[in-house]
Amino acid sequence: MGWSTEQAEAGTRSGQSGGGPGAEAAGAEAEAAGAGARGGEQPRPPVALSPSRASDFMQCPLLYRFRVIDRLPEQPSAAATRGTVVHAVLERLFDAPAAERTAAGARAMVPGEWEKLLAKRPELAGLFAEDPEGERLAGWLAEAEALVERWFSLEDPTRLEPADRELYVETVLESGLQLRGFIDRVDVAPTGEVRIVDYKTGKAPRPQFAEGALFQMKFYALVMWRLRGVVPRRLQLVYLGSGDVVTYDPDEADLRGVERKLLALWEAIQLATATGEWRPRPTKLCGWCDHQAHCPEFGGTPPVYPLQVRPAEGGVPPQGRMGEI
Repeated sequence: MGWSTEQAEAGTRSGQSGGGPGAEAAGAEAEAAGAGARGGEQPRPPVALSPSRASDFMQCPLLYRFRVIDRLPEQPSAAATRGTVVHAVLERLFDAPAAERTAAGARAMVPGEWEKLLAKRPELAGLFAEDPEGERLAGWLAEAEALVERWFSLEDPTRLEPADRELYVETVLESGLQLRGFIDRVDVAPTGEVRIVDYKTGKAPRPQFAEGALFQMKFYALVMWRLRGVVPRRLQLVYLGSGDVVTYDPDEADLRGVERKLLALWEAIQLATATGEWRPRPTKLCGWCDHQAHCPEFGGTPPVYPLQVRPAEGGVPPQGRMGEI
């Protein structure tokens, strides 16, 4: 199996025109499908699921509500913004001919991609508002450049011709559940085998915590299988923060298991949406949550629920079936 420049050029290039910085945020908004009131629109229940929002609900149902139903604003972070810039560089690097895809050239793209992102999202300037000499910004850009350069020690872009970059995928399961998301890169070997690649700007998790990232990749694999009828041969996570590459080769049994998990998860989300019962699930991650002021675990009060509610049938709490997930 080879993933080289001989890759099928017939790959659709839809991801190249429709992705780019902000793709994940755009996917989250599309997924909510107007669930939160915005511009005077009537709030509606969520209609689809992405890997990020599925992870939100599994982490904390109330967090899912804040993000998808209430659409509460969140403060941008320097780390997430750096990740967006790095992803943009690694996507657009492949616009150049193979021989011109160099580490020095990629590093040089970082400031320009930051400026493009800043033009689209002026509020990000607040990340460096208290930086009159520009020292913090310079250090932040240097960290992004280092992440980009590390990627060249993990993969050789002169031997790759991705079929898709920042590919938006969407499918509807037989149950009616709609799945969607953005895939960083799809490679197709000359033999037709598919590899799904995701870039992570953080460090690889310990083995006991690796399942979360693999869940995201299996989600994408399930969507691609349903769309194209082919189980991806390999799932690959590239951790730029630690210089690790983690791979997993799924099979149909894996993906059917993911589908069952998603159906159970969606059932719990629908029940919580209908009853308005979104329970917080305290973890160590709460310390990084932007919504503590609205969370009962921190003495806060959630906003008035914007959707019509009904009592849970038989008194079963919305998260009563989470043990099945």
